[in-house]
Amino acid sequence: MLSMAIEKLYLPKKQFIVVFLTLCFSVTIHLGICQVNASEFGFSPQATGIENTRALQKAVDQGGSIIISLPGTYKMAGTVYVGSHTTLQFSNNVFLQKVNEQGSFTHVFLNKGALTKTYNENITISGLSLKVNKMDKRFSEVYGLRGQIAFFYVKNLRVSGFRCLDLEKNQFGIHVCTFEDVIIEDVTIKGKKDGIHLGRGKRFTIRDAVFQTFDDAIALNAHDYATSNPELGWIEDGVIENCHDLDQENTVGYFCRILAGGWIDWQQGMEVQQSDVVVSNGKLYRVQAQPDGKTYKSTSRPVHEKGSKVYDGINWGVVQEDVTYTAGVRNVVFRDIFLRKPRTGFSVHFDNDRYSRSYYPGADIPRQEQLLFDNIRVLHDKTDPLFSIATPVDVISISNSVFNAPGIRFIENSAMPDYFKTLINIHGCVFKSPGEFVLLTNTVDNKEIGLKTTANTVLHEKFRAVVKPGKGAVKISSDLPGLQDH
Repeated sequence: MLSMAIEKLYLPKKQFIVVFLTLCFSVTIHLGICQVNASEFGFSPQATGIENTRALQKAVDQGGSIIISLPGTYKMAGTVYVGSHTTLQFSNNVFLQKVNEQGSFTHVFLNKGALTKTYNENITISGLSLKVNKMDKRFSEVYGLRGQIAFFYVKNLRVSGFRCLDLEKNQFGIHVCTFEDVIIEDVTIKGKKDGIHLGRGKRFTIRDAVFQTFDDAIALNAHDYATSNPELGWIEDGVIENCHDLDQENTVGYFCRILAGGWIDWQQGMEVQQSDVVVSNGKLYRVQAQPDGKTYKSTSRPVHEKGSKVYDGINWGVVQEDVTYTAGVRNVVFRDIFLRKPRTGFSVHFDNDRYSRSYYPGADIPRQEQLLFDNIRVLHDKTDPLFSIATPVDVISISNSVFNAPGIRFIENSAMPDYFKTLINIHGCVFKSPGEFVLLTNTVDNKEIGLKTTANTVLHEKFRAVVKPGKGAVKISSDLPGLQDH
């Protein structure tokens, strides 16, 4: 049939093939699916880390789709900067390994716009397997940006198939801040630091993930230490689903940290410490100091346009030019979460220590909003609460989940004047305790809590739910034994 078609076109076979391939290439380019193999630029398992970094940068600078197909371990001695409309696709049995051939470095991949706070868009990294190889530098190009792969000012980002099994203690696996429309899926991250760390942004999905991390598996840090996020603001409209927090011998942190903050306008004579934020000159400034607990008296307003500058012995860094006075997390769904590591699953809190105080006294109080937890499975029997809540939050909904550890604990931050009222809905859950079960503990003075439980199942006749209101007020409507008469 093909030969008949060729004859009808009155073209010799060789000429037809040339025309056919030209047409295919033109259509491919027109559709934006042109692909190049990084090997064409000298990217090779036999090359040095310096050579590979340069070669992959040349390939990435072409934009479009870049394929790394030849199996092997590729040394990387520096950061590759990724622009808009770029896809990096790594085949099976391809590994990138950080090496120190020209000094330590932070990121393996960083978007180009991170350096100028200019949005990049439509970036995909697929199938990346990374060996940190003890190359662990907190940050370099952007103050507070710490990911092995990192994106700052990015829209329409997709990271899939990421594998990293040897995180060290200073860098996160994936770090994204100031974003819109991010999907992170099919990832396995193990090691000593946060797996996925988000700063401010909106519309995101994290799914199909396995974590075995000493520190937080996932951090939604709208506020953060000065050294751990480059900008501040709200994280909103997200889904986190089908994630597994595996057990390991040692731990700090949580499966998910949900961190809020608030700050004020600069004031003459105010006391500040490491990580404190102020609004001045139409910008946000932060104290960039040592985490030694030292406080400073600020008598000179920070007004410089960029970078950092010392006033009154205080090193102030410019954070961002769009002013906000609060940061927090809202409208986020957690679904199908499996918790094997014996630690608090979800911490909704402020920092208040020598590294950072999230809430500056007298600031507007941020109220985190509309957090939904569905099918949360506690698969350990330790005494850490499933939820630790130390910020105002309006509504917490928990459904179709299994409680196998203490439930919810409200704790206070000494700087907060009011924690407002929190409504808690618990529906369709299973309670496994054979006896007394502390469902809710409150240690916040004057805290108001509305607790409603419906359609739940208990597995033992001697189960009794207990609420410890402390010096707060808890209004209860419950189907659980022990609470039905409240």
